[in-house]
Amino acid sequence: MTHQQIALVTGANTGLGKAIAESLAKNHGYHVIISSRDPAAGAAVATSLVSQGFSASSVALDLQSDESISNAVSSIRSQHGKLDVLVNNAGVNLEYIKPKDPITPRETFTKTFQANLIGPALLTDALIPLLEQVDSPRVVFVSSNQASLTKTLDKSWYLYGLDIPAYKTSKAAVNMLALTYSVKLESMGGMCNAVCLGGVNTKMSGFHKDAETPENAAKKVVEMATLPKGGRTGTFEDTQGAFPW
Repeated sequence: MTHQQIALVTGANTGLGKAIAESLAKNHGYHVIISSRDPAAGAAVATSLVSQGFSASSVALDLQSDESISNAVSSIRSQHGKLDVLVNNAGVNLEYIKPKDPITPRETFTKTFQANLIGPALLTDALIPLLEQVDSPRVVFVSSNQASLTKTLDKSWYLYGLDIPAYKTSKAAVNMLALTYSVKLESMGGMCNAVCLGGVNTKMSGFHKDAETPENAAKKVVEMATLPKGGRTGTFEDTQGAFPW
């Protein structure tokens, strides 16, 4: 078993996930596992990092497939035997950036929850045996300020009334998932936190020109992914600190 810290970042072939993985590899010396639904796209990011002298590999991972999750976990187990960090970054917002082919409201909720909640939950649970192999495992869920029950009812909030119910409720559920795993990891000295970043200039935001760059947004996620042993857990934070639940 290697002593180098191993981090799996989901949806790391582009955007925020890529920026998180690159920072963990370049600034913190981690071996990063680039997960992507598109194996070629994930391999390209890993190859680029390796060519620059950093440590990386890739794994195919479709969070909507139990078989894909099982295969990815088996690959990580056989290659590394442990996992220090899991960043649950991959997600969708089908109400803001609508699919090319129209889908029904039921399909919108189903696909959103599959990608944002159910897939990450099943992946995290499957990785518990590998997280148990290290002294202070860390799990980070990339949530959203739209998950805040408090801010949703705040009429003075600049995002008040934004009508994306499937995304909002999926991310609110992600926050509960993060708290659940903070309790689950407690006995092994682990930490689990949720991070909200607001708008990030990626495909999910339609590459909004006023949104934060992926590189700047990644800093908060990386901070939580590299917390020292005994660091904070069970929190919901943005770049300024604690965010209202």
